[in-house]
Amino acid sequence: MTIRYEANPPKILPDTDTNKSIQKFVEKIKIISKKCDAIHITENVLGFQRVSPIEVGKIIRKEIPDIPITVSLRVRDKTEQEISEFVDNCIAVGFSGILILMGDPSQTRKEDSGQIPSLTVKRLREQGKNSKIDLYLSVSNKPNFSKIGKKIEAKPKGFMTQVIQNISQVQDLSRNLKGFSIIPIILYPSGKNEKSAKFLDLDLDSYGQEFEDLLKRTHEITGDVLITSPSDFYGLDEFLTKSRT
Repeated sequence: MTIRYEANPPKILPDTDTNKSIQKFVEKIKIISKKCDAIHITENVLGFQRVSPIEVGKIIRKEIPDIPITVSLRVRDKTEQEISEFVDNCIAVGFSGILILMGDPSQTRKEDSGQIPSLTVKRLREQGKNSKIDLYLSVSNKPNFSKIGKKIEAKPKGFMTQVIQNISQVQDLSRNLKGFSIIPIILYPSGKNEKSAKFLDLDLDSYGQEFEDLLKRTHEITGDVLITSPSDFYGLDEFLTKSRT
């Protein structure tokens, strides 16, 4: 049974000391790692340039050697060679898994490379990379299962979902993706995360009232949950502290 925390590495900004940003980021991970079972590090969320998940992951592995780390890999703006190098680096660092996804369009207008997540997983499996690191694909919170055949045929370890809205979505995913690990993503319902909730078309008030039950029941079904709280680290940390005492 696993509770994961989704961590967005610092943005790379011209007027910011990146090294200090990395230090603050790692300190937060050291705090929250005491209340969760694993860390998932994203890559360039919404296409903004951020510190590499491999770079910060190396530091976290050194500071907190026992915590499992998974990372996101955007294929939209990477060549096949860049993807292979990324995966090899993840294996060398000792990460437990990689979520391979298309990713949002780059804010720097970098051209798409034409790489496809499902084909990338298939190629990496053919190379035997899945024996060294778990490979995951993303899936909608309410997919048309008749149209995700290529993702299923790629035979990933499992699927990480979009942010789920209710327990019926979890039940539907679990029922239709038997044999795969399912890692549902749940948004921590804080007022500070209201912008994210609106982007996801979530009613924060009703979602918040059902959150603890949703988290508990989701965890009972899948045994693995990824909690995201992009704008309220300390609120989520306090919640996890209370829920684990």
